[in-house]
Amino acid sequence: MKPRFNDYPIEIRPLTADEGGGFLATFPDLPGCMADGETPEEAIADARGAFDCWMDAHIADGRPVPTPGIANASGKFVQRLPRSIHSRLQHQAKAEGVSLNQLVTAYISEGLGRHSAA
Repeated sequence: MKPRFNDYPIEIRPLTADEGGGFLATFPDLPGCMADGETPEEAIADARGAFDCWMDAHIADGRPVPTPGIANASGKFVQRLPRSIHSRLQHQAKAEGVSLNQLVTAYISEGLGRHSAA
């Protein structure tokens, strides 16, 4: 069975003006598999095609398909916070009309995006 695109983590980073601008999509588990686009959405859409081509070539050459790194992640962890931070997060989530989990996930995603772009 051919691996599925959604099973593999994908990283998106902005490209500098010297790199041509836009966004680059890469797969940490698939060396050399990448795509770009003017927007993150375009980069992801192009990454689907790159993923299919990469997998087809890899399988045709008889090479083993890498296991997705995300396969070992459950998507859940527990984090203890000082009460003051927990309270501030609850207030912010309420102000934005989202759950605490949605807010924290957005903050983590934003931080990871900034870290990847650095």
